[in-house]
Amino acid sequence: MSELTVASRYAKSLIDLAQEKKVLEEIRKDMELFTRTLRANHQLQAVLANPVIAHIKKIKILEAIFGKEVNKVTESFFRIMINKSRSEVLFATAVEFINQYNVIKNITRAYVTSATALSEDNRKKIVSELESVTGGKIELHTKVDSKLIGGFILTIGDRQVDTSISSSLKKLKTDFARGVNQ
Repeated sequence: MSELTVASRYAKSLIDLAQEKKVLEEIRKDMELFTRTLRANHQLQAVLANPVIAHIKKIKILEAIFGKEVNKVTESFFRIMINKSRSEVLFATAVEFINQYNVIKNITRAYVTSATALSEDNRKKIVSELESVTGGKIELHTKVDSKLIGGFILTIGDRQVDTSISSSLKKLKTDFARGVNQ
């Protein structure tokens, strides 16, 4: 079974448990903290994926890092996953939990890469427009890339809108090259 399939099943179980215990929002925050921490610390990912490291040692490491910051349900979930020798899918499970949470709450992630930082007003306009199109809540992630020269690239799911000047220049260059060769 693929890692994604396994992670998806565990994430679904955790969501069901969190809803039953009425701690869904807390668990979402825990999963976001966990994924941020593992993205920032690849050594921790390696430790969790290493089958040679004893289960109790992995549990102690997670307790030391997250201590009382996470909900008891999250703490128990980590312990169960590690004891079932599934610690290598903990990160993928946390990511999948967030994805499934977003589906339940009708939240769509949108990514905007722009040549300069977006003003708060522009940010609000983009979110407002996207929310009216999607009919749900938008979680906007922004990034600055000065190589775009101007404009922006908007990505939602598998859709992308590229209004960057660098992209326009590349297209223009291609069009000129085609025109010269004809």
